[in-house]
Amino acid sequence: MKLDHQEVWDRCMDIIKKSIDPMAFQTWFEPIVPLKLEGGNLTVQVPSLFFYEFIEEQYIGLISKALRGVIGPKAKLEYSVVMDKGTSNKSDSTLNFPTSNRSDLRNRAVAPSKKEGQPDIKNPFVIPGIKKLNVDPQLNPDYTFDNFVEGDCNRLARSASMAVAKNPGKTAFNPLFIYGSSGLGKTHLAQAIGVDVKTHSPDKTVLYVSANKFQTQYTDSIRGNTTNDFLNFYQMIDVLIVDDIQEFAGKTGTQNTFFHIFNHLQQSGKQLILTCDQRPADLQGMEERLLSRFKWGLPADLQAPGFETRIDILKHKIYKDGITVSDDVVYYLASHINHNVRELEGALISLLFLSTIHKEEITLETAQDVVSKLVKKVTREISVDFIQKTVCHYYGLQPENLQSRTRKREIVQARQIAMYFSKNMTNSSLSAIGSKIGKKDHATVLHACKTITNLIETDKDFKSQIKEIEAQLRM
Repeated sequence: MKLDHQEVWDRCMDIIKKSIDPMAFQTWFEPIVPLKLEGGNLTVQVPSLFFYEFIEEQYIGLISKALRGVIGPKAKLEYSVVMDKGTSNKSDSTLNFPTSNRSDLRNRAVAPSKKEGQPDIKNPFVIPGIKKLNVDPQLNPDYTFDNFVEGDCNRLARSASMAVAKNPGKTAFNPLFIYGSSGLGKTHLAQAIGVDVKTHSPDKTVLYVSANKFQTQYTDSIRGNTTNDFLNFYQMIDVLIVDDIQEFAGKTGTQNTFFHIFNHLQQSGKQLILTCDQRPADLQGMEERLLSRFKWGLPADLQAPGFETRIDILKHKIYKDGITVSDDVVYYLASHINHNVRELEGALISLLFLSTIHKEEITLETAQDVVSKLVKKVTREISVDFIQKTVCHYYGLQPENLQSRTRKREIVQARQIAMYFSKNMTNSSLSAIGSKIGKKDHATVLHACKTITNLIETDKDFKSQIKEIEAQLRM
């Protein structure tokens, strides 16, 4: 008995249904419609070009096996891709299963843009029932370049971000891949790009989305059979910012969908900004084709801020909030919280809250108490700069005094003490220490260390001072 196109497809579906997850079958096979059967050639209609590409990527082997089993070894498959409402476009791809499990993709059609009279694409950020004409960029207006404190730890990433914001999609930094440990400002910097673009080019469609949110939306689109709407929405974005991209690891369906969105935006001259907690080469559970694309643009890392940058961050926030905090407290916070900007700012906010509640000044004792509670493991970075400030504070001097050429005894001795502690408590070379303290050479530093060692051994009062300074440095 000769089978028609519907019967052939139904038998193929019976075979395929037994081999894949029910949700995947419902999403990717139930929408396919058989159109005709001519000889051994079966033509089926798929709802979009993306749908066609996904079937090609994931299920061509399974379909090949099923068709050969039903039609015979010379079975062929042709697609009719729905391009817009009421029209279709037959692809040039003919799948000859006996010779290959993959089609020869020639002259691939590009899905046309939305035409007048077509229904609006569903916006996954809009609550059902509430019509919204413009895409909310989901940006925090407080995240700007102006309040992102620059230092050696982030200068490259900040400069690249500003270049991207000035000319999105037109620089070599596409995608811009910002990576670094938690709390160093990746989200701030990525959103600052979006804020700047919207400020200077309000007509551009900018969107910030966390990887977790993207994953949830993708899952919802599968359950609601609205995957095409989901894909089309993201392909409309001019500047797409995806935060914590590492959360896509191990999620094959999400990665496949994002791969197509990435390709469309990148090839259309749109800008992608991605953030991650590690560099692309270290990502696990990601498809190689995605990893290769992450490396196309610029991987820019954010490192833990140095002591001076931490001081600048605190002072910037203090000035912005209009509060008064002593240098002692600022130096204490900067020296004890040395890896995470978020913790650094959090400690300052906690101090402000406590001082407001108790109507008291922010004291060093209060700062010590807050730090002990906020930071799980209090670690101290003892730097040459911190040592200079501590020594100067102990003797009532200004750090600038140590850089002067004066030969006043108290300043010369303070400079020598700073050199002594820098040699014994840091990994800096003698030359580096001398360069930072008075622009002296290594011989001067070595002489200073010997002088202080001799005084410690011969002068009990001086030895007591050194112990007190050391105690402050190790607080």
